[in-house]
Amino acid sequence: MTDRITVAGQGQRCPDCGTWAPVEAGFVTWCEACGWNVDPGAPDPAPGRIEAMRRGLAQRYGERLVADLGPRPQRDAASVVAYVLALLVHGVTVGLLVAGVLLVVLGWDMGLLPVVGLLLVVLAVVLRPRFAALPEDAVVLRRPDAPVLFALVDEVAAVAGTTGVDAVVVDADANASVGSYGVRHRRVLHIGLGVWEVLTPQQRVALLGHELGHFAHGDLRHGAVVARALHSLALWHYFLTPAHDGDLMQRATNWMLAGPRWAVLGLLRLLDLLTLRAAQRAEYLADGTAARAGSTAAATGLLDRLLIVPSVQLALRRESVVAHSRGGSAARRDAANGLWERVAARIASVPEREYERLRRVSALRGHSADSTHPPTHLRRQRVEADEQWEATVRCDAERTGLIAAELASARERTAHLVIRDGVA
Repeated sequence: MTDRITVAGQGQRCPDCGTWAPVEAGFVTWCEACGWNVDPGAPDPAPGRIEAMRRGLAQRYGERLVADLGPRPQRDAASVVAYVLALLVHGVTVGLLVAGVLLVVLGWDMGLLPVVGLLLVVLAVVLRPRFAALPEDAVVLRRPDAPVLFALVDEVAAVAGTTGVDAVVVDADANASVGSYGVRHRRVLHIGLGVWEVLTPQQRVALLGHELGHFAHGDLRHGAVVARALHSLALWHYFLTPAHDGDLMQRATNWMLAGPRWAVLGLLRLLDLLTLRAAQRAEYLADGTAARAGSTAAATGLLDRLLIVPSVQLALRRESVVAHSRGGSAARRDAANGLWERVAARIASVPEREYERLRRVSALRGHSADSTHPPTHLRRQRVEADEQWEATVRCDAERTGLIAAELASARERTAHLVIRDGVA
């Protein structure tokens, strides 16, 4: 009985194999030898059908690609079919619009045809592919606002073999991404302070390398045609989703829409299937760019940080809840001051042993950033097995300080929003 007494800062005997397991206050106690208590958390919630399919494919493709990326063909069959299918999806919207206009213009002597035409025009407008816009509830930086940050982005982009971005969006997310906005498809980099603030300077370089690598490695899902088609299909499926309660007319409508709904779902799954392998491949190649830009050590450290994103989100929620429980605007202002420093310090205190536990949990659960990414442990495995890189782009103390100064206003505003509204 004495062997199993827990002493903070010391340890306890594993109840399964008897191995001495260190105890660190505030972190899970587990056995490195037999895996006892390595994953004491609740099971992940069951995903929906589409999400489950995507996660299953991500696991299978991730395991195949991690062993051999091989040279990428110029035009593989799946990519060509996906592109053609995406064009057909957009063609449906164009067809609805053209048919509607023709019925309105030419059908005046044919009874209700102009009304039908008008309905088709309205339907085409509703179902049209949307061009992304810059968010109104986040800080948007342009080159004059943050010249040092944009210079760093340009330098990393050169390593990736691409060009920089036109705007940087800063918010509280524990995530980063790239995309496009507007009709001219200008490039945008999204930096979530929830991840940026808990990274070292070189890990931030690796993060930029990974995101900008998506522009360089032919990721179909980041291209305007396929990305908009996926969005359109998801929107169509949303509009065709039946109402579960209603009168006889509503039930009849649901029955009539069943065929189109299943057709749209089938197209969405097919386009997912055709593009997911290429998306997985792009993630591995983007990880390689992260290692070249920031160093192999920085890239693996970045992937480890992805495993503690839930801890970052929990810390931000706790800060908001505590501030509101104290009441008053003064308490909320005090909580916003130094918010990012407190969260960064909390994450910096995570011991290596906890990262090792999270890596094992990642392998057990198949953790990934989302259903389009390969499992994180496979990505880390690939980076470690690949060529070992020193940093091509260095972010020294002076550059780090200048970028921090450029982000100061965004950090302050975002901290106040986190305390006021919490995080999703």
